[in-house]
Amino acid sequence: MSVFADLHVHTTNSDGEMRLSEVPEAARDAGVSVVAVTDHDRLHPELPTPVTAFEGVTVVHGIELRVEPASGERVDLLGYGVTPTPDLVDELDRIQADRKERGRRIIENVEDRLGIDLGLEAREGLGRPHVARAVADHSESGYDAVGDVFDDLIGDGGPCYVARDVTSFERGVELLSDACGLVGLAHPYRYDDPEAALELTRHLDAVERYYPYEEEVDPRPVERAIADHDLIPTGGSDAHDDTLGRAGLSKPEYRHFRSSVNL
Repeated sequence: MSVFADLHVHTTNSDGEMRLSEVPEAARDAGVSVVAVTDHDRLHPELPTPVTAFEGVTVVHGIELRVEPASGERVDLLGYGVTPTPDLVDELDRIQADRKERGRRIIENVEDRLGIDLGLEAREGLGRPHVARAVADHSESGYDAVGDVFDDLIGDGGPCYVARDVTSFERGVELLSDACGLVGLAHPYRYDDPEAALELTRHLDAVERYYPYEEEVDPRPVERAIADHDLIPTGGSDAHDDTLGRAGLSKPEYRHFRSSVNL
């Protein structure tokens, strides 16, 4: 399928490698006409409107928000067409303060364990990929692959891992529903219990139907959720680099998405 709209892309505003100014060129290189910028737990300060025409590319202002259901594992919500509300801004400020402290502790843990100085400062928007890349780039770390850093050091439950505070599922849905035109579940097959994650979609507008999973998945459960809960299918590459279009929506599917989000 030709990807017309890649609705899951990260920038340097969170843990991506692209600046916003680099998104149009990356989109054109991939033959993508629409990009949704969905940085982790942050709104992009250079996207003042829900949708922007940017150097010939349509850019949708989105967000990816980690939330915690009352029972079960944490999941990620994707909000599209953001018009910030005071309540959402306050919650994101709280999350970023926690992220900054968490980042500081992870950096200290890694430096103490490996006996190196990463030259990395905790800041808003810092994520574990930043730490992993800094470790892999350090000549004396003993690591040259980001994935190995996660596996051995900073992945969930690892010796340098630090948990972070996240918004409850109910509060996250409320905040995003007030600020966004559409709220959906991200990458349902990345969770330990995809069935439980898909159950949450009864409270949402959409679900990420297309995603570049490392292994082939059975699409039938997500298709059943779409049918049972009248969900809007979304899709995107979850790009943290500058390679777009690995997954996303076709032009007709994007028209259905856009009419539903009322952009």
